Order: sequence, then structure tokens, then C-alpha cells
Amino acid sequence: MRDPKPPVFATLGCRLNAYETEAMKELAAQAGLGETVVVNTCAVTAEAVRKARQEIRRLRRDHPDATLVVTGCAAQTEPETFAAMSEVDRVIGNTEKMQPATWARMAGPDFVGDTEKVQVDDIMSVTETAGHLIDGFGTRSRAYVQVQNGCDHRCTFCIIPFGRGNSRSVPAGVVVDQIKRLVDRGYNEVVLTGVDLTSWGADLPAAPRLGDLVMRILKLVPDLPRLRISSIDSIEADDALMQAIATEPRLMPHLHLSLQAGDNMILKRMKRRHAREDAIAFCEEARRLRPDMTFGADIIAGFPTETEAMFENSLRLVEECDLTWLHVFPYSPRKGTPAARMPQVHGTAIRDRAARLRAAGDAQVARHLGLQVGRRHRVLMENPRMGRTEQFTEVTFSADQPESQIVEARISGHTASQLVA
Repeated sequence: MRDPKPPVFATLGCRLNAYETEAMKELAAQAGLGETVVVNTCAVTAEAVRKARQEIRRLRRDHPDATLVVTGCAAQTEPETFAAMSEVDRVIGNTEKMQPATWARMAGPDFVGDTEKVQVDDIMSVTETAGHLIDGFGTRSRAYVQVQNGCDHRCTFCIIPFGRGNSRSVPAGVVVDQIKRLVDRGYNEVVLTGVDLTSWGADLPAAPRLGDLVMRILKLVPDLPRLRISSIDSIEADDALMQAIATEPRLMPHLHLSLQAGDNMILKRMKRRHAREDAIAFCEEARRLRPDMTFGADIIAGFPTETEAMFENSLRLVEECDLTWLHVFPYSPRKGTPAARMPQVHGTAIRDRAARLRAAGDAQVARHLGLQVGRRHRVLMENPRMGRTEQFTEVTFSADQPESQIVEARISGHTASQLVA
């Protein structure tokens, strides 16, 4: 009799999804789960849902005898879509996937005869996050730690709150203890992750802010060489966070900003909480406090009602904020969101605008890379020939370096996307 095959996990979407996949792997192992395929889906765009369906069909072809389980944000927001797929055996929600009982049940003897195909409860009733389940994941050099989940905001284009629920925070003491364990295991960089990081603490006693958490980590874990923040809403950056940017060299000089657009009318129709002037002012102030600061940003191309003049405002924002790393999203309507009911931009115009934004981003990357030539950088090695600077820029080496260690290197040149040392 051959041994049962171990579970196979596929992850689509964000770092938080990847974090939760690692937690599910541990829960499945603890339950003794056998031949199962688990697809952790993303719902951020209609294209993400299409890719999830495509991945499910591929995995079913590759694993015809396995139990196929679909979870994640798309499973939470539209479970009926996946339950209707003949390839799918079970659909479980974002809360259920983090519960040991779910995996114990799937590994149990009665699971095959269980006819309850969908297990997706009301995510809005969840008041805790499961950040304590695992001590981070990532490369041997960098670990990701979930400190927050969910979102209380209701941007008109976004389905994610309905996949993740309301904002909830991991207590600071739990986060600090996790990071201490990671440093003891040899990690040289920790990245704080969440759905809406700058809302961290609002649901905790005394309502601390993200900057308070950052300062507490840096104070109580003095042996942590590098702390990084994954993504923030710049309008919600608090005074303590700005102080950390100014005074804490172990806080990495790279911030990914949730900007979404550079036109005030579009921002208003998106129900964002900032104006273009706020974004520009934040970037100027952060760079004044930390001259080596670099920015990434999310920008949506072709939001409903966006005219060419409105788009030009978003395009100019790339230079006005001196953004380096762009994540460009061609707008796609998400059923159930207010933006899906607004007058839509033609698909050709959306694709054209996305291409122009990406070209502007490529120009900014080239400019950033060119400015680094001749400079010295501290590089955290992810493998023997590649690491990242404090600004998160990739650096390639011609000779092996000590993996997971921080090395100092002089930049001698660059390719289209990487520095060369």
C-alpha cells in the first residue's frame, strides 16, 4: 500500500494570503490531512477570480484523485461561483481556513460522506485575527508577520472588506514575542503585513497607532537589524510613525503607498480619504525626514468616469511623488461594489492608460537604478547571488555571498530592473 500524498497548496494574491497559506500548511500537518489540493484565492479584481478558476482546473487535471478545497477572499465573497465548479469538492471561508477544527474535520473519517460543500460564515462577525498561528514565513533572511486583518473603510471599487471582514489587530505584546523568536532563529529582517496596516491598534485598549507598534518593536527587539512595513495608507500615518522614519535607521526607507489615483474627483468617487495634495505633501515630508526614502504605490487605471485629463493627473503624480515601484491595476468592476454601477471607461482606454502608467514606472525605476551606481549599500542576501538594499532594490552579485546575511557592497552598474555589485 503506497503512502498517501501530502497536501498541495496554491496561493494567489497578496503577502497576507501567502502568510495564511503557511499557517494552513501547519494546521493540515497537525491534523494529518492526506491527499488534498488547497487553493487560496484572491478577489481584488475580476481577473484575479478568473485566474483562480483557471488554476483550479489545472490543479484538478494534475491531481485527479485529490480532494480539492477552495478558500481565500474569492471563496469568501462568491462561494457559489466555486461550489458550482465540478472540479471543486469543498469551499471554506477566510475564518474557517484558520481554525484547527476545519482541518481536523477534513482529515476525519466522516469527511468523504459529508455533503456540506460550502463552509463560509459571516466574516463581518469576526472580532479577532489569527496572527499568532505561525512565527512568520519567507526566505531564510526575511520573515513576514501578520499584525492586522480586515478593513473598516468602504472604497467604492474594493471587495476586500467583504472577504476579510472588519479591521482587527494582533496585540503588540504578541507581535513583539513573535519577532523575538524570529530573531533568535536567525532572521535579519521582519516585514509587518496586514490588509489596512495603518488602522492597526484602533480596536485595542487605549487605541495605539502603527507608529507606536513600530517604536515598541525597535525598542524591545534591539537585535533585529531591519524592520520593514509592507503597505500603508499615507493619510493615516501617525506622528510616532513619522518620528520612526526620521530617527530609526533600522526602519527600512521604503514605503508602499495605497494611492490609487492622482485626481481629486476620482479620489472622491473612490471614497478615498486623501487628496492628491495630501499624497504629495506626505512624500515630501517623509523624504525630508529620511532623504534615502523610496516609494512604491498602487494606482488604478481607468476607474469609472475617469477622463483623459483626470488620468493625466494620476500620471503626473508618479513624478510629483517621485514614486519608484508601481503596482498598476487596470480597473475591472467587482460585482456588489458601488463603482461597478458607475459609468465605465472603455476597455481599450483602460489598457492604454495602464500601459502608460507602467511606462512611467519603468522610467522611474531606471532613474532610481542609475542614481545608485557608485554608491555603497547594505544588502540582505536572499540567495548566494541576489539580495535587496534597504530601499528593497534587487542587487545581483558575480560571486557567492553568505545567504541570509547583510553584506556591504559597492554598486557598479545595473540592468533594466536590478543593481549589479
